[in-house]
Amino acid sequence: MLRRRRLIQLGGLDIYEVKLGEYFLMTSLFHEAEVQLSKLGLGGLDKKDLDVVVGGLGLGYTAVSALEDKRVTSLVVVEYLEGVIEWHQNGLVPLGKVLTGDPRCRLVHADFFALSRDVSKSFDPEYPANKHDAILLDIDHTPTNVLHQTNTRFYTEEGLEELAQHLKPGGVFGLWADGFPEESFTDLLAMVFESAESHTIEFDNPLTGGSSEGAVYVARVSL
Repeated sequence: MLRRRRLIQLGGLDIYEVKLGEYFLMTSLFHEAEVQLSKLGLGGLDKKDLDVVVGGLGLGYTAVSALEDKRVTSLVVVEYLEGVIEWHQNGLVPLGKVLTGDPRCRLVHADFFALSRDVSKSFDPEYPANKHDAILLDIDHTPTNVLHQTNTRFYTEEGLEELAQHLKPGGVFGLWADGFPEESFTDLLAMVFESAESHTIEFDNPLTGGSSEGAVYVARVSL
């Protein structure tokens, strides 16, 4: 469900919110961690002409942040729910025109986790032989708090090893999660990838008058 409402306590500010059943997924009021997923994920890549995959479209903040990097020549955004893609195509969310109007960007209706398991081809249906410079994922709440139990396998050594096979040498896997980073998952990434690190993203919360936190994990395969 896409919901638009105005917050009187913030001067009538329009905000957009996404729910899946009883799960509250995201809001336009807080998106700093989603933006930082792209900035931190792509920032460590020392090359031109980046081929990037974003898993999970949502309100589009991670994808738009990736397109702001001029080195990105191809961006495939994989979204499981066709209705979410239609929100963007029909201009129902603020960033829809940015994504649908950029020729570098394609919105693909598919299951990210199923594509990750299939190591015989890429996430890009038009170029199945391709590998990718960066894969940025923002779907589940955290590696241990998933939207569907079938997603749990991805956050194991076997699932991450499959994901790593989709990356070019020196390629990066980035992951958004709610709250503070989990040290156990950073350690798991370090078992699979050449390097792994986690970042705590703090941002202002105008509803509480305090701050909130998100996590960004960044892991890299060997050159």
